[in-house]
Amino acid sequence: MAVKSAFTKRELQDLRSRLLEEQKQLQTQLTTIEETSFAQTQSDMSGEVSFDEENADAGSFTFERERDLSIENNVRDLLHKVDRALGRLDEGTFGICARCGKPIEKARVRALPYVDLCIKDAQAQARPR
Repeated sequence: MAVKSAFTKRELQDLRSRLLEEQKQLQTQLTTIEETSFAQTQSDMSGEVSFDEENADAGSFTFERERDLSIENNVRDLLHKVDRALGRLDEGTFGICARCGKPIEKARVRALPYVDLCIKDAQAQARPR
């Protein structure tokens, strides 16, 4: 027996709109990050520094580059989650826990429309084994 989403057609349309807007914003962010990355010189990207640069400057650059890569990875991860949520909307499985198959709490989905686990299963997944 297939579990039916706890959301009305109107709620699903609203959530789809939110997800599409989120997707658009994330894609814009990602494009901006990528353009900024490509704008850097090759020596900046490789981490090479000239002899007259101070170690602190090199360390700061390395830190900033790692931070930028971390942000880029986070944006890509969130974009992937949004894309998967839109796919679940198309498949009719949106709002259903990917692990237990029960409906995900409405408040949870409203807060994070891209979630694919109910609170119980998300907590179980987050616990160290």
